[in-house]
Amino acid sequence: MAEQTAAAPPARRAAFGFIFAVALINSISFGLMIPILPNLIKMFTGGDTAAASEWNVVFAVTWGALQFVFAPILGMLSDRVGRRPVLLVSLFGLAIDFLVMALAPNLMWLWIGRVINGLTAASMPTANAYVADVTPPHERARAFGWIGSAMSFGFVGGPALGGWLGDIDLRLPFYVAAALTAMNWLYGLLILPESHPPEKRLKKFDWRRANPVGSLMLLRSHGELLALAAIWFLYQLAHMVYPAIFVLYTGHRYGWSPAIIGLSMMVSGVLGVLVQSLLVGPVVQRIGERGALLMGAVCGATGMAIYGWAPAPWAYFSAMPFAALMALVIPGLQGLMTRRVAAHEQGQLQGANQGLTGIAALIGPILFGLTFAWSLRHEASLQAPGLAIYIAASLMVLAFVIGLRTAKAPHPELSREPAG
Repeated sequence: MAEQTAAAPPARRAAFGFIFAVALINSISFGLMIPILPNLIKMFTGGDTAAASEWNVVFAVTWGALQFVFAPILGMLSDRVGRRPVLLVSLFGLAIDFLVMALAPNLMWLWIGRVINGLTAASMPTANAYVADVTPPHERARAFGWIGSAMSFGFVGGPALGGWLGDIDLRLPFYVAAALTAMNWLYGLLILPESHPPEKRLKKFDWRRANPVGSLMLLRSHGELLALAAIWFLYQLAHMVYPAIFVLYTGHRYGWSPAIIGLSMMVSGVLGVLVQSLLVGPVVQRIGERGALLMGAVCGATGMAIYGWAPAPWAYFSAMPFAALMALVIPGLQGLMTRRVAAHEQGQLQGANQGLTGIAALIGPILFGLTFAWSLRHEASLQAPGLAIYIAASLMVLAFVIGLRTAKAPHPELSREPAG
């Protein structure tokens, strides 16, 4: 027994290293697309910006809808057959998605690439379930913080690299993203061990619980899990304000060029990496997972409120440290949620969470995009171009209130997870 205990930590570290790489490469791959995909869509629409914007909404809504439907299925599937096969299928699908978009001759094929990704995009939910498998409950918030830092780090360099590659060839970033994801898939195929042993797996795949509505049964069945899921949804919905209006908002209000926008994204990403890699552990140790969640919600609401108010770039940049601390929410929230479900339910939990993220991806572009457009049309009288961002800040205030009332750490005797 002593020999097994001594051997376990290196194995867990090696497995966690792969999951860290999955998060990093995924975020770099998506970051590569950020400055390129809208321009590729615009090219297919003959340079019509309005039409390109409409297609952007179609792409976002398609992906969100597919995530809502299929993420719970893949999450429960990982509980039934193991994390490794679902993770490998997801990575393979993502590589195919990037390749299809690189070769797409028209908008329809570009859309098909997004459909493929929406159908198989379970890499991060399954990766999170893997982390829960190999990490003791009391260390999970720190572990999820490291996963978050990997994603933030990828979004620091990805857009800059994508812009540089796009200047060479508009399709080159998609080829690079496909190659990176394929390498990740191959490494997982050859090296990655299974984290979810057969004796802990779900005995039977239940379609009633795997559908999007049925997956919510898990969230309702474990005490405060539903309230924590509401916080997850509010966080994800509030965060959708950035992809929905960031480029248009800063260009309209401050006249920022693409270069300055890229710089601001880099600064924001660096701050996110620092918070998730250096602060999550000490903060959770000092004030607990609940305290980290509440602190992140308050700071996120404050940062977004300043973003909405900021009359000049200096004020906008002053909000970035507050907004970066919003990254404390998810590690604290994941730590609390994963301790409330059994080992054979971790994948289902992550699938349900990803389904909620899909709903947020459906609602967010419509809510914030239309609000921003309305505020601009009434800017002369309203003088509130940041109205959409104020709404996002209000969502984080609501998340704080829910967390204050419900996000309590489970009693150790009631925790459904073993310590090792």
